Amino acid sequence: MKINENILLQLCNAAITAGNRVLDFYQLEKEIIYKKDESPLTKADLASNKILQSSISKITPNIPILSEEEFIAWDIRKNWETYWLIDPLDGTKEFIKKNGEFTINIALIEYNKPVIGIIYAPALGCLFFSKKNNGSYKIYTKNNLGTFKNSEKISVKNTNKEKIRVIGSRSHSNITFDNWVKNKFTNYKIIERGSSLKFCEIAEGKADIYPRFGPTSEWDIAAGHIILLESGGKLKSIDNKDLVYNTKEDILNPQFFAYADDALIKNK
Repeated sequence: MKINENILLQLCNAAITAGNRVLDFYQLEKEIIYKKDESPLTKADLASNKILQSSISKITPNIPILSEEEFIAWDIRKNWETYWLIDPLDGTKEFIKKNGEFTINIALIEYNKPVIGIIYAPALGCLFFSKKNNGSYKIYTKNNLGTFKNSEKISVKNTNKEKIRVIGSRSHSNITFDNWVKNKFTNYKIIERGSSLKFCEIAEGKADIYPRFGPTSEWDIAAGHIILLESGGKLKSIDNKDLVYNTKEDILNPQFFAYADDALIKNK
């Protein structure tokens, strides 16, 4: 599927529209239910999903959509070569805590790899977007865009001998993460962020490495994956394999490292 600038702009605006709808719920009392995996679900998740599903279906009517909030059986999706993978509200726990670190994630997957990535953080008014072989970009906006002219190209930064900036989950840290960092680095700083913003922090040179030893799903990382790659970073499983999508019935990712520089994951 060829995604031109006009289609990409429409998709970014779909994310912004969904994000602004999420903000309508942000300061309200939240009716929270819990899924089978005990992850929280709010009315904001469902409202965002409705907007994204409707908008994306109109923009690219022939491409199927896999959303966190709508189950698609493996027998149906296993033969998909191209599809949209969306997380209508990534970082629901951060949304509930009102810390602003939640995002709207849209990714286009082709032949099991992400080729388009859009991440919008509505509380921060910040949009990240990327297209394969075209770089990654950032723009501050609370409103729909008419053009990308004010966007800024972003890239990872070489760590050299600086203090290593290790980014981790604000709500999902664990002892494995703590021990790995302590054993790997002597001069480091821990940064905590929610949602897919962790990938964006590395992509724009604000962090160096994100080791993930807890569970994540494919819709959690796909948009951040391509944004990171196009900014010059890398994402590999802990056994140094590329991450792929829609190759198995479950949608759980292997444990992984997202990072700016190969030196960060080499053995001492």
